[in-house]
Amino acid sequence: MTDPRTPDTAAPGENTADQAPATEGTEADPMAALAREAAEYKDRWLRGMAEMENLRRRTEREVADARVYGITQFARDVVLVADNMERALQALDDELRAKADAGVKGLLDGVELTERELLKVLEKHGVQKLEPKGQKFDPHRHQAMFEVPDETVPSGTVVQVVQAGYMIGDRVLRPAMVGIAKGGPKASAAADSEAPANDNSQAR
Repeated sequence: MTDPRTPDTAAPGENTADQAPATEGTEADPMAALAREAAEYKDRWLRGMAEMENLRRRTEREVADARVYGITQFARDVVLVADNMERALQALDDELRAKADAGVKGLLDGVELTERELLKVLEKHGVQKLEPKGQKFDPHRHQAMFEVPDETVPSGTVVQVVQAGYMIGDRVLRPAMVGIAKGGPKASAAADSEAPANDNSQAR
C-alpha cells in the first residue's frame, strides 16, 4: 500500500534535508541586517560630528577675523588723518620752529600730541605704523617709488620713506612708499635673515 505522506505532511519531529538550511538562514539574515544598519548609523553620526567640528572651527575663524579686520576700511580713512598731521608737522623745519613765536610752538606741540594719541588709538585696535627706513626692501610691505644712488648702504635698503605704511593684524593695510638704495654692496646673508625679523617687530 502506498504511503500517503508527503514532505508537507511529514510526521512531527521529522526534518527534511531542505528545511534545516532555511531555518539557519532566517535566523542569520536579521542579525546581518541589524549590523549593517548599525554601521550605517555610526557612519552618519561620525560624518555629522566631523561637519559640526568643521563648522565650529570655521565660525571661530570668521569671528576672529571680523574682530581684527572688521575696521579695515575705517582704519584706512583714519590713517589719512594721520598723514595730514605728519605733513603739517613736516612743513616747518627746525629753523622755522626755532624762530616761531610761543603761539605757533604751542600749536605744533598740540598737533604732535594729537598725532601720538591717534597712533596709540590705532595700535590699541591692532593697526601698527611701519617706518622701514634702514631695512631691506620687502615687496610685500613696501612700494618702491624711486632708486637713490648710495654706496654707503647695501643695495635694496630703504633709504627714504615717502609715506608711512600700516599693518592691521597680520595683513598690510597700506604699503609704505619708499625710495631704495642702488649701487651699494649686496646685502649679506646675515642681513637678509635679520631684515624680516626687524620688519616683523615693527608690525607687532
